[in-house]
Amino acid sequence: METQYYKFYSNSLGKDMEMKVYGHSGRPVLFIPCQDGRYFDFENFKMTDTWAPWIESGQVMVFSIDTIDLETWSNKDGDPYWRIRRYEAWISYIANEVAPFIHHMTNERNGWNGKPGIMVFGCSLGATHAVNLYFRRPDIFDRVLALSGIYTAEFGFGNYMDEVVYQNSPVHYLANLAPDHPFIEQYNKKKGVICVGQGAWEMPETTRQMASILYDKGINLWVDFWGSDVNHDWDWWYKQVVYFLPHLL
Repeated sequence: METQYYKFYSNSLGKDMEMKVYGHSGRPVLFIPCQDGRYFDFENFKMTDTWAPWIESGQVMVFSIDTIDLETWSNKDGDPYWRIRRYEAWISYIANEVAPFIHHMTNERNGWNGKPGIMVFGCSLGATHAVNLYFRRPDIFDRVLALSGIYTAEFGFGNYMDEVVYQNSPVHYLANLAPDHPFIEQYNKKKGVICVGQGAWEMPETTRQMASILYDKGINLWVDFWGSDVNHDWDWWYKQVVYFLPHLL
């Protein structure tokens, strides 16, 4: 499996950010690590083994980046006003710096032109970020695979709410989406999967909220609930990737 490491300065975040790329050609996939995770988690937690058939066959290239959860969602004692704006800077980093990098490299490797749609993938809090990116930026992301996420910003920001928290809390902003909003048509031209188990450490409540909201809005996205034996852990995420990825590709 071809792998490459990159480190570059982010103007959005004002610091160096790191990334690792897996694969030589194919559809671009952005991997968001779990809570407080790093760019090397995709490899260190053996997710590379699960994705290997698709990576090595040239169907996908996976771009694994860093979170800044320790500054934002996990920093529960910090000022929520500052933390959510720092998180918004991370969203800007992805949209304005990571996505163009992915487009350039993917086009170069595949002989493509333009801005190919990116699949965004994450587990646990990575799934939270992935769903937020997918629904906020349908101009960039055309696929989402979200496993065991929580889809309200209350998880990171408690009872604090302002306009920036709101725009990063999918169960809030999707619930208020106008029935004729143009994003709905865009979503329905794409594909997505949100999955959660109902076993140890899983928190399926906001996934149920998402399922209800998506149904009410006419947004066609596959929301799947696995059984009470399905725990919040990598072994189950490996199985879910194998099950859902053919549908998304």
